[in-house]
Amino acid sequence: MSSGLETRPGATTLDLDDLVELAWGGQIRVPHFQRDFRWTRQDVIRLFDSIVKRYPVGSLLLWRRPAPAQRLILGALQIDAPPVDQALWVVDGQQRVVSLANALHPDGGQDPRFNLGYDVRDDRIVNRAGTDDPYVIPLPIVFDLTKVLDWFANHPEVNDYRNRAFELTKHLRQFSIPAYQVVQDDTLVLRDIFDRMNNYGKRLSRAEIFSALNAGGESDAEYTLTIAQIADHVDDQLGFGRVDADTVLRAVLARRGPDVQREIRLEFDDNNRRGDLEFRNEDRDTAFAAGEEALFQAVRFLQSIGVPHVALLAYRYLLVVLTRIFAHYPEPDPTNLRLLGRWYWRAAVLGPGIFKGSTTGAMRILCTRVRPGDLSGSVRDLLSVLDNDHEVALPDLRRFRTNEATAKITLCSWWERGPRSLDTGDRFDQSQLAEALIDRATAADAVVVFIARRFVPEPYRLWAANRALVPVLAEPATEVAGAFTQCLFDIPEDTWQQVLSSHSISAESGRHLVDGDTVAFLQSRQVDLQQVLESFLRRKCEWGFENTPPLHELLIEDLDGEGDDDAA
Repeated sequence: MSSGLETRPGATTLDLDDLVELAWGGQIRVPHFQRDFRWTRQDVIRLFDSIVKRYPVGSLLLWRRPAPAQRLILGALQIDAPPVDQALWVVDGQQRVVSLANALHPDGGQDPRFNLGYDVRDDRIVNRAGTDDPYVIPLPIVFDLTKVLDWFANHPEVNDYRNRAFELTKHLRQFSIPAYQVVQDDTLVLRDIFDRMNNYGKRLSRAEIFSALNAGGESDAEYTLTIAQIADHVDDQLGFGRVDADTVLRAVLARRGPDVQREIRLEFDDNNRRGDLEFRNEDRDTAFAAGEEALFQAVRFLQSIGVPHVALLAYRYLLVVLTRIFAHYPEPDPTNLRLLGRWYWRAAVLGPGIFKGSTTGAMRILCTRVRPGDLSGSVRDLLSVLDNDHEVALPDLRRFRTNEATAKITLCSWWERGPRSLDTGDRFDQSQLAEALIDRATAADAVVVFIARRFVPEPYRLWAANRALVPVLAEPATEVAGAFTQCLFDIPEDTWQQVLSSHSISAESGRHLVDGDTVAFLQSRQVDLQQVLESFLRRKCEWGFENTPPLHELLIEDLDGEGDDDAA
């Protein structure tokens, strides 16, 4: 047990200018036992909003010790860091340091979380993605006086706000952040400090515990695949959104064995004698790489059957089960792929309630149905769990909340119709949906309402009929009825009718909307949406179909031995 710090921490302050320069120069490092970067774009905006308002943003705890030369990944930044005799390792304050270093660096905007700007009209920090508004100055430009001068020279229409921007530039560079610097050789002491600072009143997630237990040495950190990186890769390469860390962990564990709630402290222990582990002789890095590949295949499969984004995934435990399937069967035949699609949609509609327990219990039961060496048997067993005369209740369109499975299923049915843009007439694509839902666990930012809540009678306020799937980068509108009642852009009439149809607005519904008859519009469109949903689920779930295995697994015997008689 450690005896505590050898010397008292030194208190100091760091100007923001100096802090980010240290980070960009590779003199600030993140210990491998730290949590992964977890902040969303809104967290980063709030940080800079506090700075703009001159609020304190908390203190840092920095560990002063040598650091080797290495390739650093700091948010969106890749830094070739030289060896440093007295580097500053962030024990507390990682989320703030990474956010500041990225949002103020020209390359940081590659990650939408850090692509921020300063709106000089409203004196506030905003998301810059998808805008070229000259009144919204990118933060890396605001941070550099020379570039600010060039900005106003190139955009004379905003010259009235020059002084406001110059004042912010000065304030940003001189903004002081308190810091404690610790000199300590014993790593265990720093781990203890980190644990105490991050666990009083807030428990670590299971994924964070697992990552800390299997972090490896500091020298290996650059080459070690992490749970956070797996989530980033899925998002970056497939546009599926960022799967939460605990789901990624469960997927990695499910590949190796059906009990995803097993004791994780012994997962890669050579003395682990669990009989249900199916990949016993692999190390942590091999397991993570193989788990990532299986997760990729599971996500591609979901996208192929109509689940475009994690925010539209009915239940995340179903992704874990699919990862286990694709881990053992990387190339299922077309028949079993179709049956798997049928299984997903039936499981999504029925929900975890049929298992008489939590989603954890449902996940455990389903994972045990996936057996190595028997794909067709595993798929039939998965389907059989759902086919025990369970009562099927279709999503209720009178209650539409984007954080509920029923709404996510409904949104998938809308996405299949190919919703079109109101200003171009083009169908929205996967990349636009992914961009609109960055850092979002639900699809709320891609859903707009036709009529503002205050104008809708109370019984109809949660109806799906007052919503549309419009994944755009601009902040969601609160009232878009006007945009749907008339074509505001130069779009041919036939294309405009396709736009309306893609959002399930019939001629009747459209007339009610134009007339301002709110209730008649909602009632009419609700009927249309119900038909869309029922048709979608009828095709996806294939209720009443036999779960027939592939033809090559069926035994076809000669009738009456006729073949032998002919041979004779």
